[in-house]
Amino acid sequence: MVAQLRVVAVVVAHERRELLLESLRALAAQKRPVDLVVVVDNASTDGSADAAEELAHELDLPLDVIRLVRNTGGAGGFAAGLARAVAGHAADRAWLMDDDTVPGPGALAELLAVDERYQWLGGARPAVMASRVLWTDGRDHPMNTPRRRPLARRTDQALAARAGAVPVRSASFVSMLVDASAVRRHGLPVADYFLWNDDFEYSTRLLRHGVGLYVPTSVVEHRTKVFGATDADPGPRFRWEVRNKLWMFTRSGGLAWWEKVVYGGSSLRRWVRTFQRSQAPGVLWAAARAGAREALRAPRTTAQVLAGLGPVSEQAAGLEAGTRR
Repeated sequence: MVAQLRVVAVVVAHERRELLLESLRALAAQKRPVDLVVVVDNASTDGSADAAEELAHELDLPLDVIRLVRNTGGAGGFAAGLARAVAGHAADRAWLMDDDTVPGPGALAELLAVDERYQWLGGARPAVMASRVLWTDGRDHPMNTPRRRPLARRTDQALAARAGAVPVRSASFVSMLVDASAVRRHGLPVADYFLWNDDFEYSTRLLRHGVGLYVPTSVVEHRTKVFGATDADPGPRFRWEVRNKLWMFTRSGGLAWWEKVVYGGSSLRRWVRTFQRSQAPGVLWAAARAGAREALRAPRTTAQVLAGLGPVSEQAAGLEAGTRR
């Protein structure tokens, strides 16, 4: 039964102490309690790790803080946290989120209820489940909208609808519930992405032949500074957008060839809009050239990126090695 599953929440944190504490308070208030929270502190200097431990003690919230000595970015943080949850804490499901994610009290309960109902109706065990993500004013956050599964069969759509969900092809790390068996089969996020597109690559890899469900009754709030889509001007960080998309389209097995054409065209259109709206297109061009140059080499393995970080390095390397057997 889904109610008996061991669920470990993974929160990746970097220099946002107060937001992290809000996230932990929301996790402690879940109607269906999490069994454990893993906080991955990406070398914060604002006391995030100590504050998290103090608050968890006050709230009686089971907590494991991974204090990384260097910032591995969101990609490295989620890879490390997922490795700890699955290999270190025997999670059946890992619930992934950023430190600026505040889940509603019923967010986890709704994900698990739909998970159970979908399987009871005859569906395969979902590899990924995604929540509805709102901004601080209640609008759906365009940055975190899951992509519906194209060409989904009517029977699959009907089955998902009966369970209270929608079939999806990808999802974001802002409230993504991941099945541990899928992690053991497909490995971890590519830590070398550092920032951006790591969740797109990872979720498409898990969902190329797996089931992904969007659950609109599971609601979380993503407290980003501004409300915006992925074509907002990123400045010098555009380098990561270009490099990681090129890595994904040329080196990842997450997408079929025709999907690469579709999503590649969508990315190009979004990049055009980004340049059109930019106040400093020269900065974007320099970042794009840098990203394209970096994409000529293959990304390092996640085990290589996370090496030298203590027990979590061994846990990540073990999971990666298991997928190569």
